Amino acid sequence: MLYDIRPFTSSAVAPNTLGGGDGAGVHGSTIPRPPGENGVWAADFAAAKRYARGMSSSRPITVLVADDHPIFLDGLVGALARRPDLEVVGQAQDGGEALRLIRELRPRVALLDLRLPVQSGLEVLHAVRRDELGTRVLMLSGEDASTAVYEAVQAGVHGYLTKEADRRSIGDAIVTVARGGTVLAPEAQAVLASEVRGRVHDDTPVLSPREREVLRLIADGLSGPAIAAQLQIGTATVKTHTQNVYDKLGVSERAAAVAVAMRRKLLD
Repeated sequence: MLYDIRPFTSSAVAPNTLGGGDGAGVHGSTIPRPPGENGVWAADFAAAKRYARGMSSSRPITVLVADDHPIFLDGLVGALARRPDLEVVGQAQDGGEALRLIRELRPRVALLDLRLPVQSGLEVLHAVRRDELGTRVLMLSGEDASTAVYEAVQAGVHGYLTKEADRRSIGDAIVTVARGGTVLAPEAQAVLASEVRGRVHDDTPVLSPREREVLRLIADGLSGPAIAAQLQIGTATVKTHTQNVYDKLGVSERAAAVAVAMRRKLLD
């Protein structure tokens, strides 16, 4: 999958105008700044321009935010709620709750922390794509590790930002993603390019972080229920991860999976 990722600059606009209440879900009449400022690169400049021209007559973009750090979550939700072009319709502190709210509320964009408990942001993304829920996913992570970025892009994420991004850049990225664009922070672009180059001649199976955890616990001899208890996920989720591991390793049972993993040095 190729992305045409180019930087662009924004034109000056009048300050946003907010109406009463606490600012949550407030509709303003002015056009917000288009995406692309503060070092965030957008893949669809045309979509952003169309948005900037037509925002005054459109409804705000519905957003769900999920992060397991309450202080960070509250601050981010508060900042997004002050934008007239965005409406925060829900928030969650774990992946299970985030997925439940996505199914219930059907937000246009879900802003997810990559390392959520119960279900990771990547697992929520897989479920959203698998079940065709229609929500576009923007991943927000405290890390820019090449494997994490690669797996998110491979899974179909619509944007990837690090938590170093400022609130305005995050809001602009949500707008771009909602309008059909793809956003990758500069740091993510660099590590993604490096990861792709490293994988060109490498046939090692790509396991997600959670699949590696499950595989490691299988190698330790834990049962499905024991793995579920240790990782604090459901037994059905463990079965799904186990089957994914089997499929990627080309095996059909535990012993073979461990043997192949050891031979390919997938177990540290």
